[in-house]
Amino acid sequence: MPQGVDYTLAKRAAIAQWRAGRVPVTDICDAQPALIRAAEAMGEPLDEKCPVCEKRSLVAVSFTYGSSLRRYNGRICTPERFELLQASHDEFVCYVVEVCTACTWNHLARRFLAGRAHAS
Repeated sequence: MPQGVDYTLAKRAAIAQWRAGRVPVTDICDAQPALIRAAEAMGEPLDEKCPVCEKRSLVAVSFTYGSSLRRYNGRICTPERFELLQASHDEFVCYVVEVCTACTWNHLARRFLAGRAHAS
């Protein structure tokens, strides 16, 4: 996996705050309808149940940002599209969000630099 920032500790802290009753569920289950649609249509299934409702497995939705990406800047990125962008652009940023389509829980999982300059 490319180097970047992993937000697992922040995820654990948010869930712990909710479980302790310090944060209402509406503060952590607040995915926008567009993110839920993206997760349903293009999300990558993860081998992890939702930490809030435990009803469904989470899905990962990736977004790419970079001035050189033009029409793909700020768009959802499938694994196939990611490979094409990785090979054809020097640098861009990828954000991966974990989403539960059942309860609308969502959390930024990681952020990393990608592109030819960061290929391993």
